[in-house]
Amino acid sequence: MFTSPLFIIFIVFMALSWIVSAILKRRFEKYSHTPTNGGISGAEIAQKMLYDNGIYDVKVLSTGGHLSDHYNPANKTVNLSNEVFNGCNVAAAAVAAHECGHAVQHARAYAPLKLRSALVPLQNVSSRILNVIFIAMFAGAILLPNLIPHNIALIVIIACYGIFTLFAFITLPVEINASQRALVWLNNAGITGGQSHVQAKDALKWAAYTYVVAALSALATLIYYIMIFVNRRN
Repeated sequence: MFTSPLFIIFIVFMALSWIVSAILKRRFEKYSHTPTNGGISGAEIAQKMLYDNGIYDVKVLSTGGHLSDHYNPANKTVNLSNEVFNGCNVAAAAVAAHECGHAVQHARAYAPLKLRSALVPLQNVSSRILNVIFIAMFAGAILLPNLIPHNIALIVIIACYGIFTLFAFITLPVEINASQRALVWLNNAGITGGQSHVQAKDALKWAAYTYVVAALSALATLIYYIMIFVNRRN
């Protein structure tokens, strides 16, 4: 078990995820001590970026949790964690502007964002199907032999992980583009400049790496199950 390819994939990417998350946390902690030009808060930055892009129907809200910041296209809200909402520092500015970058994408009908949003229901269904498949496979192995044929189970698993992988890779341009929009606006608006702009760019770079690791993990798992299926047919 502990030397199986799937277990190794899990350990490798879990370690990578932990390393990237730890570096990201340290970066944000460090850059939270660098004040923004003008000392404006994340909430003010978000509101200004929205207005500068001609967006007046998106609300900026405060939400609980750490790094729980997100844009919700369903109700058009930019949700900022308390430390970002009230923070007057480079880390807060970078996060607030990044989330507003998603609002700008939504307003401009950015194609990858539209595709990712369309895939969300399909990904949720795939997750539930996978849970049923794995439970059924366990029951078939322990209690009810032949409950579900292995080849059928593998095809379903591959299809589900194919959706996860597609979603993860579509997320990459969405997140990178939102960061690019944020950095251009922060610089043009004079909120970051010089060293503070370098810090904002670095913070968003490490945030993007978390999505890169997730995408590679999904791809590796998909390839693993495809190889199992191919080997069973040979």
